[in-house]
Amino acid sequence: MDNITHTLVGVMLSRAGLNRVSPHATLLLVLAANAPDVDLAARFAGPEAYLRYHHVATHSLIAIPVLALLVAALVRLLRRKNFSWGRAYLVSLLGVATNPFLDCANSYGVRLLWPFSGQWFNADFLPTLDIWILALLAAGLAGPWLSRMVSSEMGVKSKPSRGAAIAVLSLLGAYGFGRFLLHQRAIAVLDSRMYQGEVPRRVAAMPTAANPFQWVGLVEGQAFLERLPDMNLLGEFNPAGGSVYYKPDAGSVIDRARQIPGFQAFLGFAQWPVWTVTPAPKPEGGVMVEVSDLRFGPPGVSVPAAEVLLDVGGQVLKSSLRF
Repeated sequence: MDNITHTLVGVMLSRAGLNRVSPHATLLLVLAANAPDVDLAARFAGPEAYLRYHHVATHSLIAIPVLALLVAALVRLLRRKNFSWGRAYLVSLLGVATNPFLDCANSYGVRLLWPFSGQWFNADFLPTLDIWILALLAAGLAGPWLSRMVSSEMGVKSKPSRGAAIAVLSLLGAYGFGRFLLHQRAIAVLDSRMYQGEVPRRVAAMPTAANPFQWVGLVEGQAFLERLPDMNLLGEFNPAGGSVYYKPDAGSVIDRARQIPGFQAFLGFAQWPVWTVTPAPKPEGGVMVEVSDLRFGPPGVSVPAAEVLLDVGGQVLKSSLRF
């Protein structure tokens, strides 16, 4: 999820009652909810480093208690009065945990079991940036301010209430569960059809940002991948309405690309890799090899992607990562 969402979730948790556990709950939760995203600093080392380290170590289960302690220590330096280590640590622990578990709900995912496993956990039922979640959190943030403004106009003293924050968090839970059920429905629809005359080996449904009923279907067959960008659960589903990408035969060009560090980093991240090999205008006999991830768009459009220009002898002339 985006960092604005993580931040507002921390604020709502504080208002819902955790500010009664620790007087520094809001600061603790805002910092803790964003702490795992310190790995965004990998961007400064380039896209290859970003692919290798983003949503890995700092988003793992073993990092949660460590980051919670660091956040609590930082707040102790900033706020020395009325500080209880035990209560501050518990609040910080909850705040840190919200980050990787929210990120598990989207398509990017996290490596929760690092360093014991390289498996990506991504449930795919929430978009990385969900406008409805942001709108609900923004309403919850502005609600008390509007209430105080109206009360002051009426000459009535307004008292802060936990009810609004609890209601917002409850609605978020209900919305997330509804998205989960719709995702399960999309998976069932995709899995019940045949594609290119065969039963699919695996299917996936990617969420869209605005419409919870609109999904992007992904299907894998023995020799192909198919992307169905217009899957609406409120309408008829056409299993032949997608774009088909045939898997290339393993060969020297593909094998050479796999040896390039940038491609290795990308393939460690991609879950629906699609390869394209096209002749290059220059040099003569050269080829452009690209691998992209269907979760994020079709070939040529998808970001991220890795590409390399090889000459006729298989030497790398130029390689890059789009991320």
